[in-house]
Amino acid sequence: MSFRALATVAAIAAIASVPATAQEFPTRPLTLVVPYAAGGPADVVTRIVVPKMSEILGQTIVVENIPGAGGMTGAARVARAAPDGYTFLQGPAGVMTQNQSLYRHPLVDGATDFAAIGLIATAPPILIARNDMPVSNLQEFIAWAKAHQDTLKWASAGAGSGPHITGVLLNAAIGVTGTHIPYRGSAAAEQDLVASRIDYMCDFIATALPQINGKTVKPIATLTLARTPVLPDLPTADEQGLKGFDSPGWYAFVAPAKTPAAAIRRLNQALAAALDTPAVRDRLQQLGNSVPPAERRAPEFLAQFIRSEISKWAAPIKASGTVLD
Repeated sequence: MSFRALATVAAIAAIASVPATAQEFPTRPLTLVVPYAAGGPADVVTRIVVPKMSEILGQTIVVENIPGAGGMTGAARVARAAPDGYTFLQGPAGVMTQNQSLYRHPLVDGATDFAAIGLIATAPPILIARNDMPVSNLQEFIAWAKAHQDTLKWASAGAGSGPHITGVLLNAAIGVTGTHIPYRGSAAAEQDLVASRIDYMCDFIATALPQINGKTVKPIATLTLARTPVLPDLPTADEQGLKGFDSPGWYAFVAPAKTPAAAIRRLNQALAAALDTPAVRDRLQQLGNSVPPAERRAPEFLAQFIRSEISKWAAPIKASGTVLD
């Protein structure tokens, strides 16, 4: 065989061994881990976006719910996965940033263990109480809670979850304690709230809104500085005297650190295209979520945002005195 022929064979072999390019990725199904139980707000948001992303990518995206340790069990699995773009994570605020200060030994570092893909949506938490609680606004709720601290029970989607952290911060701000009841997801917690087995919780709007609209729970306050368009008559905690209280939630996609830039770009493009699809955008907004503008969807923005959010939450979580092992 001539030298030229040998060179041609070698070149073909080298091309065959090169990882998939941005145009070729993905060539097989992908796995998306949601670090909370099915039916919770992170899961609901994910399942709105994923079908369109799958269509755009031309591959199935298999959603796996892996709850535990405030979302860090599922997050740790993704952090340890092969950094090839085929496994990625729904990374809500609690998992990516707040757990860094809440846990003594967090299982993952949101700033260094992941490669940012893109921000999906932001969402307000809502303080909701059982229907038979004799209150109609935040000040009445605070007075009632202080008078019943010995028997007060409040719920969350699990220790370290966004609803838990928001509840911790709210309790510290209004000066109550009560007994925290962690559930395996918001859906289970809301079932017991509807049944009046617990007194209140701070749930994100994607799962709180259907219960509020169905009049099965009592909305007390929006827990961000601005009201939400889907509940325009519900005042914020700030408006009701709890000045400056602001605990916004958000959802994002991230992949294992060192995932190739080409794979990150392709996933980001698919996410952006999905968010620009009217049916996807409308459904997210109908549930009270805000879709970020184009300039806030880039991987670079999300990477910086995660670092800034870790710093932002450190002081109030420390001030609350709550630490988890």
